[in-house]
Amino acid sequence: MKYTHRHPSSGIDSSHPSGEHDLVCFSHLGWDFVFQRPQHLLTRAARTRRVFYIEEPRHDVAKACVETRHDASGVVVCTPHVPPASGMHEVQALINFFLSAHGATRFVAWYYTPMAMRYSAHLTPAATVYDCMDELSAFAGAPPGLRDAERALLKRADVVFTGGHSLYLAKRDLHPNVHEFPSGVDVQHFGAARQPRPDPDDQAAIPSPRVGFFGVLDERLDRDLVAGAAAAAPGWHFILIGPVVKIDPRSLPTAANIHYLGAKSYAALPDYIANWDVAMLPFARNEATRYISPTKTPEYLAAGRPVVSTSIADVVHPYGDQRLARIADTPEAFVEAIRAALCEPTGEWIGRADAALAGMSWDATWSRMAGHVRDALLRRARTAQPHPTRSILSSQI
Repeated sequence: MKYTHRHPSSGIDSSHPSGEHDLVCFSHLGWDFVFQRPQHLLTRAARTRRVFYIEEPRHDVAKACVETRHDASGVVVCTPHVPPASGMHEVQALINFFLSAHGATRFVAWYYTPMAMRYSAHLTPAATVYDCMDELSAFAGAPPGLRDAERALLKRADVVFTGGHSLYLAKRDLHPNVHEFPSGVDVQHFGAARQPRPDPDDQAAIPSPRVGFFGVLDERLDRDLVAGAAAAAPGWHFILIGPVVKIDPRSLPTAANIHYLGAKSYAALPDYIANWDVAMLPFARNEATRYISPTKTPEYLAAGRPVVSTSIADVVHPYGDQRLARIADTPEAFVEAIRAALCEPTGEWIGRADAALAGMSWDATWSRMAGHVRDALLRRARTAQPHPTRSILSSQI
């Protein structure tokens, strides 16, 4: 078995001075893909404990190996590589090898994907957390068996978090210990966009007014809405930032006033947003968006940009209710909402936005989550109840 360090000189530290349990996260999202909920939370977790982020296995090598890299935040990222025809037992062996090499014997298992149960159900964590940030079964290309895997994970979990109110309503009756944690926001980071900032080179030549979006461009994007709005307002320019995933790039609408700038780093986003006039959430209304709670909503507001969104439930409530987001679902209504946003003085709503964002920091979110994890560890220690056996779990996946 091969063990590869991206930065071998960093070495392996088998403990954290805080004495906190290690956190071992299983995620369907690549650590370097888009900086979102897992990265916000786990970089904060890494301040007081060791955090290991295990990506989904890649079937791309002739001989099984583990690649590790040390993120600047302190998070250790693990990518298992196995041959194309490998079964889950080979992935299990790699996970065992990785955890043993790091001396990770006292840890909390933290799940973003139930499918990781296929290669982690044999582990015996001190507690198990399911941070349900999306209804993955509703997404395009959802793997078969996902719902069964989630049922198994819910049976094992000590505490469940949801990424928004709609998801909370969907999961609250499936587990006795479910807590709602909508998207937080780094106000300081995005607040920098309220001051003049240099326009990035690839955006500088785009005329104003500018209506912008950043995020993953996938089946959740209402392409017809974007096309219709751009056609109805040829003098406005629509800017979309983010990677194209799970859809054919050729299916994206094209026009002289639609601009795709590709993926950008989290650090660069304020430079782009600072030079927009309106921020948009042009989400389709389909199964993939039924439970989403876009992190972008509070980020746009922190950046001081008016928001126009389609009627996504977790945007309508609370942001639409608080008159912090205009809601429109047709190209014509979307254009009218943007027009109203362009005309409204920032002073009319910015105070309400700041009041709504108070207490929504990722620091506060992580602190509250960590409290629930500590409670779960105490309950587990008091009862000394082992997790359900591997045979019970595997029979349900």
